[in-house]
Amino acid sequence: MRIVIETEPGNIVVDLYPDRAPVTVENFMRYVNERRFLGTCFYRVVHMDNQPDNNIKIEVIQGGLKEDNHTQSLPPIPHETTEMTGILHEDGVISMARNEPGTASSEFFICINDQPELDFGGKRNPDGQGFAAFGKVIEGMDVVRKIQSLPAKGQFLISEVLIKNILRVAN
Repeated sequence: MRIVIETEPGNIVVDLYPDRAPVTVENFMRYVNERRFLGTCFYRVVHMDNQPDNNIKIEVIQGGLKEDNHTQSLPPIPHETTEMTGILHEDGVISMARNEPGTASSEFFICINDQPELDFGGKRNPDGQGFAAFGKVIEGMDVVRKIQSLPAKGQFLISEVLIKNILRVAN
C-alpha cells in the first residue's frame, strides 16, 4: 500500500506494510481516508544538536494533528512493537509517536538515518517497548531532510510545514 504526503517543499512517497503492522496501518489509513490530516503539519524536528537533555540522540521529523485533544483525534491504538512486526527504525521508516505503550493515535515521525534506539529494547524510551514502525519512504527523503534542516526553536519549527494532503496512490 502506497501513500503520498503532499507538502510545500515537495512530496514524500511512503510504502506502508499492512501485512506486518496491521493495527498501525489501519489507524493511519483511517486518518487518511477520513481526511483527518488535511491542514495538519510537520512541526517537530530532532537532530543531533537540539536534544541536550537526552543521552540517547535520535534524528526524526514529526507531524500530525499536533494537539493532544484535537477534534480530529481518534482513540489510541494497541502498540505493535518492532519485535512483533520486524520493521526496524532505519533511514526513511515512518513510525507512530507515543507516550506510554498503547497511547499512539495521530502523531507520526520519519527517521533520518538508522535509529535502533527507537526499536523494541532500545533505550530512547525508558519502557524499552520502542515505537510502532509501519512503513518506509521510497521517494522524497530529500524533502524529509530539507524539513529537518529548517529553522527551529528547540525542536519545534519556527514555521511549520503544511501537510496539504495525504493520499493513497497506486503501487
